[in-house]
Amino acid sequence: MTAQLLSERVDATLVLTISNPEARNALHPDIYAASQEALEVAARDDSIRAVVLTGANGVFCAGGNLNRLLGNRSQPPSVQAESIDTLHQWIESFHAFPKPIIAAVEGPAAGAGFSLVLACDYVVAASDAKFVMAYVKVGLTPDGGGSYEIARMLPRQLASEILMEGKPVDPARLAHFGIVNRVVQPGHALTEALRIAENLAKESPNAVRGMKSLINHAGTATLTEHLAAERDSFVAALHHKDGGEGITAFLEKRKPNYR
Repeated sequence: MTAQLLSERVDATLVLTISNPEARNALHPDIYAASQEALEVAARDDSIRAVVLTGANGVFCAGGNLNRLLGNRSQPPSVQAESIDTLHQWIESFHAFPKPIIAAVEGPAAGAGFSLVLACDYVVAASDAKFVMAYVKVGLTPDGGGSYEIARMLPRQLASEILMEGKPVDPARLAHFGIVNRVVQPGHALTEALRIAENLAKESPNAVRGMKSLINHAGTATLTEHLAAERDSFVAALHHKDGGEGITAFLEKRKPNYR
């Protein structure tokens, strides 16, 4: 069975499932391409309010395929560089996607699979999920933005531990530092992720898009630049139909109806 990305619609949520059962859902360029195409379509579909990313058969993603990597050692270095560039384009598409992406993690999220989780806007993890940057165990260094996100999100000493020791990190520990939003009973990560997506679908889609954009912008902007971005976003939101509906509904003491 080949590596593939399964797609399913659940109300206003698009569920994308990494499926590569023979390799514990290891990543493959076919998955990158399918996901980018799915996100491009979902970005244009106003009826889709969020995306949930998960893995098939109780495994989120085992990261890169070591057999494929070993084979690439006999190829020019440019072959692997091109493959990583493709992975990185996929990761960047998560940040560029204007709607929330929620990771639902059961089992291991290893290597680039962990990097993929870190590119999502929300993370729901089963209590027995295993987050591990195991690159050091095979003499490699991270890709997929893993070192970037971990170094930004965590104290230097903890980032060093996770990257240099390559040991699994407990979901509860990641939740303590805010990387995991919810820790749930095994088998319930997807259910909780869909619940979060359902709640987000009730909010103004225009406001949610604006907030994701501001969060992304804050990572690279100066305070002055970000204050200007907040001003422009606020004014645009006020004059958007969602702003009118939200304010009117609040004053009329009713729930807003965003369309």
